[in-house]
Amino acid sequence: MDTHLTAQSQPRGATARRGSDHVGGDSRELNFFQADAGLRDLLRLYLSADEQVHFWPHFDRLGRLAGGDLDRWADQADKHPPVLHNRDRFGRDVQWIEHHPAYHEMEKVGFHEFGLHAAPHRPILGWPTGVSPMVKFTLHYLFSQAEFGLMCPLAVTELAAMLVLRYGSEELREKYGRRMISLDPAELMQGAQFMTEKAGGSDVGANELRAVPDGRHWRLHGEKWFCSNAGCDVAVLLARIDGDPPGTAGLTAFVVPRDLDDGSRNAYRIERLKDKLGSKSLASGEITYNGALAYMLGERRQGIKILLDQVNMSRLSHGMRAAATMRRAWHESLAFARSRILFGQPALRQPLMRRQLLQVLIPTEQALSTSCYGADVLRRGEEGSNTAAQLLRLITPVIKMRSNRDNVRATAKAIEIRGGNGVIEDWVNSRLLRDSFIPVLWEGTSIINSIDVVRRAIGKSQAQGALRTELQRLLAEAEGVPASYRDRLAALCDRAVDYAERIAADSGGEKHARLATSALYHALSAVLLAWEGDRIGRDGGDARRLLMSRFVVEHRLDPQPALTVPSDAWEDEAAEWLLDDAPVPLERAAALVASATR
Repeated sequence: MDTHLTAQSQPRGATARRGSDHVGGDSRELNFFQADAGLRDLLRLYLSADEQVHFWPHFDRLGRLAGGDLDRWADQADKHPPVLHNRDRFGRDVQWIEHHPAYHEMEKVGFHEFGLHAAPHRPILGWPTGVSPMVKFTLHYLFSQAEFGLMCPLAVTELAAMLVLRYGSEELREKYGRRMISLDPAELMQGAQFMTEKAGGSDVGANELRAVPDGRHWRLHGEKWFCSNAGCDVAVLLARIDGDPPGTAGLTAFVVPRDLDDGSRNAYRIERLKDKLGSKSLASGEITYNGALAYMLGERRQGIKILLDQVNMSRLSHGMRAAATMRRAWHESLAFARSRILFGQPALRQPLMRRQLLQVLIPTEQALSTSCYGADVLRRGEEGSNTAAQLLRLITPVIKMRSNRDNVRATAKAIEIRGGNGVIEDWVNSRLLRDSFIPVLWEGTSIINSIDVVRRAIGKSQAQGALRTELQRLLAEAEGVPASYRDRLAALCDRAVDYAERIAADSGGEKHARLATSALYHALSAVLLAWEGDRIGRDGGDARRLLMSRFVVEHRLDPQPALTVPSDAWEDEAAEWLLDDAPVPLERAAALVASATR
């Protein structure tokens, strides 16, 4: 079956390999859209016919750029991180951040050519309105397979603009909001949200930044400790007005420009740039406010409510970016395994290599399925569905927590697949691993997201009922899936939801919150993969996602006890199908999951 080898492969009858001919290949110059049949299948499920016709060429173009020029620029920007300058050549106290030219080339693509920062707010790429969440996240997914660092400024500009446009006065909307969604390089104002302080990272309520009244506006005094996109034109942040209560209840949102109306610099300094493990192209810094001018955003003491308004979109974006990083690790792994000859045959034919390849592929597809589904639920929520709003309250922290933790594991496995070259900076693998650690911490660590799931989404909002009903609906629609497998999935979903409910009700159960969150993620992804495989297969397409569903069940949701000899003969044939490009007929996929009883 494995006939689609890269250019580095050795065709039969060709000259014998020598020296560098033995080095396994990579995915450079691959079109990441054309190489991703699973993504295209999901887009056909979730996008309207008009969206498919219109955006397909744009996805294709971005996929080609991501595998080519964007990837080369990302490599250069990673090796030449930003530099903070504190004075100009005359000794004047003028701060600026210098980026490598490659970073600016990527900005042209992300901000000005594709308008990723403006996608929900205004027409882009010839579409007459702001685009749907599914279109936006697909653009994020393709771009992030080449460059993770710049995806932060693109995303935070979009979300900061949303907050200014939604909660700002008419003056703020015109002065900053409109320019934050501009496609014109001369007009664009990049945005950010600066939340973290030394006293408060996960515990935002402990923040100490002070806001002091100054006529109609405010002056800020204090520090922000972790400011990504530190050189932005305008930031949204939280501060406490003197006399307001402690904790999150006393925080107010403010808009802080970099430059004042007269062109002079606002009263704050970037103290230094962070020397980060990953996302090295991104300028993250520490900022001190020395009476910086700020504008109140929304109502006093409503800061947390305002900032939380963007959490669902941010967490779903992180899920899609985790899927993207894992997808790139998969492209690298497959290119290597198909082209590297070991003991007289491609590495792809080695049993343990095949097993490790699947350990990269399956979490990649779990993250893609759950994130695409999340984007569709977000669309339904924006259209007014109360059920969708309940689902979002639960699934966004679930997706963010588990997909990003899986990202670290999958990119590490991809390094081992490549071998020694995997830790050499000439190849992309080490950058993927370094980058994978960063989003685990952004928009809430796995601890914060799992506590949000059990304590708030379930304990307070009772959102698990909406999830249970939705899982039942999806299983009922998967009519081509054998009844025995659907029954097993239904029972496992009930067990996962019941377990999460017990953890939420137990005053001492918080220590198990990550286990409960992971169980919900694997239940959701197993059902989605089965539903997708059925829908796509019944339309005459590739039903391989149904096989992936069983891998999730057997290895993540309902694994056999340790140190038992597994009954996994079905995996050999399933692996043959999944590691080949040929479509899987629904009948064959159904037969391979029909025996999945325990």
